[in-house]
Amino acid sequence: MTDLSAPIRPAAITIAAHSPGLALRSLVIGLTAFLTVVDLFATQAILPSLTRHYGVTPAAMGFAVNASTFGMAIASLVVGFFSPHINRRTGILLSLTLLAIPTSLLASAPNLAVFTALRVAQGLCMASAFALTLAYLGEQCSAMDAGSAFAAYITGNVASNLVGRLISAAVVDGLGLAWNFYLFAALNLTGAVLVYFTIRRMQPMPAMMPTSPLAAAIAHWRNPRLRAAFGIGFCILFAFIGTFTFVNFVLVRPPLALGMMDLGLVYFVFLPSVVTTLLAGKAVARLGTRPTIWGALAVAGLGLPLMMAPHLGEVLAGMVLVGVGTFFAQAAATGFVGQAASENRGIASGTYLACYFCGGLVGTAVLGRLFDSFGWHACVAGVGAALALAALLALALRP
Repeated sequence: MTDLSAPIRPAAITIAAHSPGLALRSLVIGLTAFLTVVDLFATQAILPSLTRHYGVTPAAMGFAVNASTFGMAIASLVVGFFSPHINRRTGILLSLTLLAIPTSLLASAPNLAVFTALRVAQGLCMASAFALTLAYLGEQCSAMDAGSAFAAYITGNVASNLVGRLISAAVVDGLGLAWNFYLFAALNLTGAVLVYFTIRRMQPMPAMMPTSPLAAAIAHWRNPRLRAAFGIGFCILFAFIGTFTFVNFVLVRPPLALGMMDLGLVYFVFLPSVVTTLLAGKAVARLGTRPTIWGALAVAGLGLPLMMAPHLGEVLAGMVLVGVGTFFAQAAATGFVGQAASENRGIASGTYLACYFCGGLVGTAVLGRLFDSFGWHACVAGVGAALALAALLALALRP
C-alpha cells in the first residue's frame, strides 16, 4: 500500500487524472523529506547553547552549523552528474544510513573545526538522499501527480524546520547537547527504514546524454531561464539562512530574552508554511511561475521590518512571513527547473540544488559578518537585498 512506485509508471506521464493512492504517497514522500533534512536546520535552534559550549562568536558558530550546506552543494552536483547511473533506492538507503554516523559523532566533537567537518559530512549525505529522491519522483510520477509530489516533498522539508527545531531545543534543555545528536542519528536511520519499505528496487533511468555531463551543465547555464532559476535558488537560501540563523541571538538577548525551551517554541512560526507550501503547485498552475515567485518574495519582504521591532509578537509575525514566502518561492522555483530543462534534468536539478545550498553558505558568511560588525538591522538589510535580487532574476522566467 505504501510503495511509492507501485501505482505509478513512467509510461503514465500523459494521463489526465491523479493516480490512486496519492494522499498516502504524499504522506510517505513528506515523511521521507522530513527524515532526510531534519538535521539541516534543527541545530539552528540550539545555536546560543553551541556558541557558549565552544566559546566562539555567533558568526563563527553560525558558519560551522551551516557548513552542511557546503557538503550539500558538492553532493548535489556530483549526484546530478552521475544520476543516470545511480540506483535510486540503493543510493537513498546508503545516504541515510551513512548520515547517522557524522550525526552521532557530533555529540563528542572536541572543537569547532571537527564540528564543522562533521556538518560538511552530514551535508554530503543529506543532499545525496535529497537529490536522488527528487530524481526518483520526477521519473516515477505522472504529469498530474508531479506537482503534488514535489509540493509534498518540500512540505516535509518545511515540517523538518518546525519539528526538528522543537525537538532539538527540548532535548538540549532537558538532556544536554550530546543526546540531541544521538536522537537525530536515530531519526536518520528511521528514514532509511522507511525508504527500504516504500521504494521498490528499480534500475536507474537509461542515460540520454549524447554529450558529457560537463557539456550538459554548461548548456543549462547558457539557458537564461535556468540561469535565472539557479540564481533565485541561491538568493532564497541566502535570505532564509540569514534570517533564521541570526534571529536566534536576537531572541535570547534583551529585550526579548527568551529561554532555551521558549526559543524552541518560537519555531511554531513554520506551521503556516507547512500548509501554504502545499498550495504552491496550484498557484503556479493558475498564475504562472513568475507571478507566484514575485508574490512569495513580496510576502517575505513584508516580514523584514517586523523582525526589527522590539516586541516579540511583531518579530514572530515577521518570521512567519519570511518562512511562508521563502518556502513558497522555493517550491515554485524547484518545479520550474524540472519544466525548463528539456533534457538532462538530473544535472539541471543538481545544479539548482548546488546553487541553492551555496546561497546558504555564502549567506551565513556574509550576513554573519554583518551581524557581528553592525548588528541585526544590517543583517536584515542584507536579507532584503537578496530578496530584491531574486525578484529581479524572476524577470527572466518567461512562460
